[in-house]
Amino acid sequence: MNMQPTLGVTPPPLPRSLAETGINIVMLRDILLKTMFRTNQDLVSKLSKSICLPVQLTQELVDMARTQRLLEATGTLHATSGNEMGYQLTDAGKARAQDALSQSEYYGAVPVPMDAYAQQMKRQSVRNLKLTREELMRGMGHLILPPDLIGNLGPAVTSGRSILMYGPPGNGKSSISNGIRAALGDKIYIPRAIEYSGQVISVYDPIVHTAATDQADDPTAIRRSGNRYDGRYVYCDRPAVITGGELTLDMLDLKYNPVARTYQAPLQLKSSGGIFIVDDLGRQSEPPQKLVNRWIVPLEESRDILALQSGEKFTVPFDTLVIFSTNFHPNEIFDGAALRRIFFKIKVDGPNQENFLKIFAMIARKKQMPLNEEALIYMLKTKYPTINNTFANYQPVFLIDQMISICNFEGIPYQMTPELIDRAWGNMFVRDESIAK
Repeated sequence: MNMQPTLGVTPPPLPRSLAETGINIVMLRDILLKTMFRTNQDLVSKLSKSICLPVQLTQELVDMARTQRLLEATGTLHATSGNEMGYQLTDAGKARAQDALSQSEYYGAVPVPMDAYAQQMKRQSVRNLKLTREELMRGMGHLILPPDLIGNLGPAVTSGRSILMYGPPGNGKSSISNGIRAALGDKIYIPRAIEYSGQVISVYDPIVHTAATDQADDPTAIRRSGNRYDGRYVYCDRPAVITGGELTLDMLDLKYNPVARTYQAPLQLKSSGGIFIVDDLGRQSEPPQKLVNRWIVPLEESRDILALQSGEKFTVPFDTLVIFSTNFHPNEIFDGAALRRIFFKIKVDGPNQENFLKIFAMIARKKQMPLNEEALIYMLKTKYPTINNTFANYQPVFLIDQMISICNFEGIPYQMTPELIDRAWGNMFVRDESIAK
């Protein structure tokens, strides 16, 4: 099904002239030449799609390059492409393309200037979102959560401010973070690349960004739907970047490719307009305090500071809902100053017995495991007292999967018995004992 661009977010306007692209005319021309050199494309309609500018602006660039004797017409009309005239690089054009490639290998989509990007981020800010309780609950899908937890999460998410979720492991902090991601729902416009001070920073990343199938106009079509926006952007779901124990401070800096002489946006810039989840905080090689210190300016001032290879620093919008998730108590890993910078602190505890049984029954039904009253009573009265009746959200799926594995191996129908509960329990907890060395 084709997806129309959302009415809730104002799209970036289509540039009506080369000046409105915001990019220096020499850079525009060189991107055209480099694209032709690298792709061997010779038709304006195809080049228009490659550099993501309207056909008429692409034609203006071609005409300018012809005037400068960098391009020439091939004298061939392509019948399969509406009798378009073909173009090719002259010797001077090839030399200029190679010289431009030696300065930067970047070609293809014309980048968006930083100022234009900042304006678009204001139009689609994550802080503009207003989620209802029902919408947030839908995002949580099958999760069984206490009403007070949803009541605390709702204001945190709609504020667009930072959130710290903490509590014992295995109780769904990661699942809740993903549920928030699903609840965001709408779509925004992600630039393929940003230009700052003549440098190109690639932003759109198919691994992070999920492009929607929209009804973008064919620039060569006679009829236009009127549904047009700047093709240098990709219409996407609000992004979500999830990191865990692998997160290091240098992942939050621009990545310079010395071969291509271009930059790759850091994780937080790729997550703009969406959420950035730092899972398992405290498991990284960097101390949690140090990681949060890196976020102080972005969290307080909604702007981040990045640096080019030359050392020049510049400001980019910081429009991201940051979610920290940890199994540690906040006072163990942060000082008071760091905690003040995190706007919402939400404890995620394990379920009570009633909710535990609801989760257990739901997982059993989903996995087609028949419930057995004798086995459930045995589990609650015999096994759980050994761990002080500490229930956790991960336990039902763990125990049921264990019993399913045993039944599959033994070649018996799925069933729940005290004996199978014992065997499953033995894999969920390791008994304390001395091992001879």
